[in-house]
Amino acid sequence: MTSAPRSTAPQERDEHVGDGGAYRAVIERLSKASVDKHWEPYRDIPWDDPEFHVDPSDPRWELPGVDRLGGHPWYRAQPPEVRARIGLWRVATAMKIGLQFENLLKRGLLNYAYRLPNGSPEFRYVYHETIEEGHHGMMFQEFVNRTGMPIRGMPRPLSAVAQVAPWIPLISTELFFVFVLGGEDPIDHVQRRVLKDSRPHHPLEETIMRIHVAEEARHISFARHYLRNRVPRMPAHRRFLLGLFAPVVLGVMARIMLAPPGPMIRRFRIPASVVADVYLRDPDAGREVRDSVARTRALCAEIGLVNPVSRRVWKLMGIWADAAPSRPR
Repeated sequence: MTSAPRSTAPQERDEHVGDGGAYRAVIERLSKASVDKHWEPYRDIPWDDPEFHVDPSDPRWELPGVDRLGGHPWYRAQPPEVRARIGLWRVATAMKIGLQFENLLKRGLLNYAYRLPNGSPEFRYVYHETIEEGHHGMMFQEFVNRTGMPIRGMPRPLSAVAQVAPWIPLISTELFFVFVLGGEDPIDHVQRRVLKDSRPHHPLEETIMRIHVAEEARHISFARHYLRNRVPRMPAHRRFLLGLFAPVVLGVMARIMLAPPGPMIRRFRIPASVVADVYLRDPDAGREVRDSVARTRALCAEIGLVNPVSRRVWKLMGIWADAAPSRPR
């Protein structure tokens, strides 16, 4: 049994991968790390430990300060058991959407790997990542099952549209890895913030998040280095088109990952005025979405995907920040 990380895993370092040797070294390092430090959900999480029991009325499920609904007067006025159930529903929905996204991701990774040539360093790493994402899906679904709540995840129409995602690598691998970052960066951003706050966390939630953050650091690093290696060498017209699509994908994905679940709003009869206060009128709502894609936005600027035209799309999607770095000359 491998113990879950006791502290929040650091983000993987970005490296210059302008030449093939440097890029290959990064991929081989990530593959080795996947062998040296990984977790399996049914071996390394003590699901049946009494301390890990999921009690929907446990006050540790109450929404943290990083969730703006948790500070709203309407939420604070609810009975403690209702506040706990709302918080648990929020956590379980995030995990359900996470496993649905990772289902799409795994299928896309396998479509990408299917066409890789013999000797490709990406092949081995992609299979490591696919296995780890499979483990994440199992631990997320096991958590959802143990809540006993009717968690659905993505809205059905959105889930139907999302089935296109696994086929993106057949059109553009670069766009696919932008999609990967669009799903992984916002969740990583939120989980790191939650793990750093001072309140007590339920040990099952904390264990799952620490395992997820530790392994996702490698997955995010692979996507970032893949784009850093490939995009500057793309033909100018393809890079221009990718620059237009990237903010659309990132803006949509960030909102999917961070938006309040509709079934939760209906189940607990959260007033529309409260939802508007917290998620629409509050300036912090837009700031959170922008912050959740900050690293990817900076990467896009670095590799030449931000220009005067694409910047307008970033602003239209509400994810541009004036402090974003410009492309180095």
